[in-house]
Amino acid sequence: MTQPNGLPAAEIQKLQAFDTCTISNAIERLEVRLRNEGFANSSVRCMIPNLPALVGYAVTGRIRTLSPPISRRCYYDRMDWWEYVASMPRPQVMVLQDIDHSPGVGAFVGEIHAAIGQALGCAGCVTNGAVRDLPAIETSGFHLFAGSVSVSHAYAHIVEFGEPVEVGGLKVCPGDLIHADRHGVLTIPHSAAAEVYETALKIQREEQDLVEFCRSSRFSLEELAERIQRAGAACDQPWRLS
Repeated sequence: MTQPNGLPAAEIQKLQAFDTCTISNAIERLEVRLRNEGFANSSVRCMIPNLPALVGYAVTGRIRTLSPPISRRCYYDRMDWWEYVASMPRPQVMVLQDIDHSPGVGAFVGEIHAAIGQALGCAGCVTNGAVRDLPAIETSGFHLFAGSVSVSHAYAHIVEFGEPVEVGGLKVCPGDLIHADRHGVLTIPHSAAAEVYETALKIQREEQDLVEFCRSSRFSLEELAERIQRAGAACDQPWRLS
């Protein structure tokens, strides 16, 4: 079944079969953006590294935890936020920018927020802020990528949602396709999404073949040079965008 404005569920599952490094390699080979763009920096870390890759569509929000919200409402009772999450293509990925001058004082996403999100089809969260309740969330299979962990919610609350955000240097718009695992977080350009799988599959086969050669008794520098020459090292190609 195809979600509105999304890839078929089977295509999402195919992308989940690859680690994020291979997806990054595929995007680089397709030359659809600069190589120093489209991924979060190391300030955003994978909190549950044993899960398979996270793939889904961004639902974006800005949060604060340092000061109380004007409404003094509970951190998870914003039905307008949940209605927005439910309205987006599944699976969704919450991408939350903590806009406090010191992000991560409190955790916006914990066990309750993750459980509600999962009930709406959400597969994980990416934030420069803090998260908590790691054991319970790990058991549920919900993905967490965050800048830190906090014991308290503090004054966690949504400031606004449905707008472009920036997390770990990565700019994310609502509906962007996210791919993430223990290596990090990146976006897959919609213009290349249909080609990324086949390109990643080809790269995976090439790399497996080269690794097997390196580990075999047939290995020699001479043949290595021949293989590299035949393949054409990417670094020998002029940088360009299609």
